[in-house]
Amino acid sequence: MTKEELALEAIERLKKEYPDVGCTLDYDQAWKLLVGVRLAAQCTDARVNIVVQDLYEKYPDVNALAEAEPEDIEAIVKPCGLGRSKARDISKTMRILRDEYKGKVPDNFEALLKLPGVGRKSANLIMGDVFGKPAIVTDTHCIRLVNRIGLVDGIREPKKVEMALWKLIPPEEGSDFCHRLVFHGREVCTARTKPYCDKCCLKDICEKNGI
Repeated sequence: MTKEELALEAIERLKKEYPDVGCTLDYDQAWKLLVGVRLAAQCTDARVNIVVQDLYEKYPDVNALAEAEPEDIEAIVKPCGLGRSKARDISKTMRILRDEYKGKVPDNFEALLKLPGVGRKSANLIMGDVFGKPAIVTDTHCIRLVNRIGLVDGIREPKKVEMALWKLIPPEEGSDFCHRLVFHGREVCTARTKPYCDKCCLKDICEKNGI
């Protein structure tokens, strides 16, 4: 089975296993996902979803958050860790959105990368989930699983994994495929315990099969 064939088979099996997927960060506006993604660095999505409730209650829109002092933002987001740097990035980003984009999140990948604290993973998530455009989100689950499955060979650098997957995954499947890898990585192909290969829908095609 070629890598291309393996990718298509993995996509179809994961679709059946996890038919309804999406981002596990709570948001109802694009700028909120931008904030949530920054807070999620080295923090669980579940914790972020709790913390942002207080943040959005106090600062309900881009303008309000842009006018807030970074120290006031930090006081709220501190439980997510790295509070000072995250608050600084959020403050700068909201001011850029207010001043340069009329309060809107740009739908251009390169423009997103220029926002403070936004890397390729975050930009791809925004492009895929908010704007419905082709995206490959190489988070830790994605990198671990595609190496185990055999879609990439010992590649750990996020950008290199992303570039390799662009050659294998149909553009319209990329975003949801990566979301499904997150669910599969949390429930079955785990990082902190031995993978539950006995109940894995990919066990017969997985290169590593838990090794």
